[in-house]
Amino acid sequence: MKIDKVTCDWLLELYRTRKIPLEGNVLKVIDLDGTDEDFKEYINESINKDKETRRKRLDITKQVQEKNRELQNSQDEVQRINNNLKDALSNAEASKKNAEEAKDVALNDLDIIQKKSQTELIGTIVKVALGVIMFVGVITTIMYIISLFMDKDTQIIGSTWSNMFGILLTNAFSIIGTIMGVKYASESKKE
Repeated sequence: MKIDKVTCDWLLELYRTRKIPLEGNVLKVIDLDGTDEDFKEYINESINKDKETRRKRLDITKQVQEKNRELQNSQDEVQRINNNLKDALSNAEASKKNAEEAKDVALNDLDIIQKKSQTELIGTIVKVALGVIMFVGVITTIMYIISLFMDKDTQIIGSTWSNMFGILLTNAFSIIGTIMGVKYASESKKE
């Protein structure tokens, strides 16, 4: 593309006064034959500045693209961490729920074991108390029968035998009543 002298002068004046050079692909198609040296120098300078500007733009574009890749990688990492946190929270909630269920089962089992132990203990106490009562009653009865066969005075042993059975029966009912009261009181507290 040929440029006349007036346009060449005007472009040179624009560059000198306002520092606005020609840019872009138009510089490649300008025919410099027949132009003065100032204009050739101006075009060569504009070409060099255009190359430098394009190089800078390319560097900036590359930097922006690199930053975008880094940001994308960071976003992917943040998303991955968020997903891991969500999974961990879900697992923690499930573990908490399982722990609460296990606690409830353990407390229920403990309550059953305690009731069973209490029932066994009460049964043992009742059996021992009845055994003692029966043993004392049998011994006293045997002593009373022996006294009768030996023609000894049975008035003291008879009244003692009668009193002994009364005391033993009273104590037996007292023990059983106490045990039932304790059992009833412990059940009432739990409710």
